[in-house]
Amino acid sequence: MRLLIMIFCMLAGMSACSPRTSNDTTKNYNTPMKFETPQWARQTSIYEVNVRQYTPAGTFRAFMSELPRLRDMGVGTLWFMPITPIAEMNRKGTLGSYYACSDYTSINPEFGTLEDFKELVKQAHELGMKVIIDWVANHTGWGHRWTTEHPDYYLRDAATGDFKIASGMDDIIELNFANPALRTAMIDAMRFWVEECDIDGFRCDLAFWVELPFWREARDKIDAVKPLFWFGEYDELEKPEYAEVFDASYTWTWMHRAKDFYQQHGQLDTLLQVLDRYDGLKNDRMRSWFTTNHDENSWNGTEFEKYGEMARSLAVFSATWPGVPLIYSGQEIGNRKRIQFFEKDTILSGPDAESFSAFYTSLLQLKKSNPALRSDSSASVIRLQTSAPGEVLAFLRVQERNSVLVVLNLSSQADLHFEIVDPRLSGRYRNLYSGASNDFRSDKSFEMQPWEHLIYTAE
Repeated sequence: MRLLIMIFCMLAGMSACSPRTSNDTTKNYNTPMKFETPQWARQTSIYEVNVRQYTPAGTFRAFMSELPRLRDMGVGTLWFMPITPIAEMNRKGTLGSYYACSDYTSINPEFGTLEDFKELVKQAHELGMKVIIDWVANHTGWGHRWTTEHPDYYLRDAATGDFKIASGMDDIIELNFANPALRTAMIDAMRFWVEECDIDGFRCDLAFWVELPFWREARDKIDAVKPLFWFGEYDELEKPEYAEVFDASYTWTWMHRAKDFYQQHGQLDTLLQVLDRYDGLKNDRMRSWFTTNHDENSWNGTEFEKYGEMARSLAVFSATWPGVPLIYSGQEIGNRKRIQFFEKDTILSGPDAESFSAFYTSLLQLKKSNPALRSDSSASVIRLQTSAPGEVLAFLRVQERNSVLVVLNLSSQADLHFEIVDPRLSGRYRNLYSGASNDFRSDKSFEMQPWEHLIYTAE
């Protein structure tokens, strides 16, 4: 959906897609506020769940049987794509878009019941995982209950007098955040899922399309019920002010540059410059790194289409660079097809599912267990100098006595011989995969194959 929306924005001009502003009459939410990130989020991973396509049944009950497997893989946080019912009016395809909601406080009957979801959250918590749900605040479907109960909650099209279509997507219509009653109703709906189902946070769809004062108000009021993890769909390089509210954000700039780098045989410096820009933001918020998600897979292609042989190294980067790794349903079993968005299209295992399962288990368990991979001030990242700066990205993650070394050959060069010529790498390390011990006090030479990655942990 995001691809179509962004195309419209470019055609219509960004002013058409800018956040709206409003004033709150009971408390001033137009001034900056301070929000604390939950400590558990500092070492978590996010696994995006597409319930419809996850199993042949496509229900919460069917998904519950997968929870132990995901726990064992090291998944920390489950993000469920919208679980609310889908409007029938102007519905896309046979089943419609999750993002065209018809009722913010009900369950999509396609997935089961509210009791089913409560049980799912309970089981996830018992297994040590957190649960966040997708929240679509900017717009609803045409058939949302509010269109008849509270039509004043919506913006109107000046030309037609009807509800305003959300940026060219004819199955969704825009809400009016200048209306205090709408803001109150939206926050009440979000609070419902915290109080009724004990969820742990929200992934906020197109967060930058909704005014920042609303998000301040929503977080201030809902965190009073339970401190939550707030994951915003925006890139901090484009909308840095939203980091005030959200604990984690998207890295679209990195994602696009990485694709260009691989497909156009670019220079490694172009990627490192993007990292420099993110590092320059200088705040304690996290950025989410990923190679695919529901939008990317359906509209732009699988990770294998986009990144080819580079896909695994980018996944390693996502799990080890400061931030929070995001994995989409099916990545851990090598899914190689674009999943249909508006129809039933069950995710399938790839021919190398076992290999990918072991790969992601190693990454996520390392992220979960090694304090050097925390995303806070206690853990640092050190880019290391190598004798192959045009091909290799090498870095250390360090937290007190814990250290993780990552070496990525981001080139197609075979039998690449190089050294890490940086005194900050020293001591004995163990290869994550083979278990072999390496003494980097005496030998820092490497030989790597195209797009290969290496991970070591300090002994």
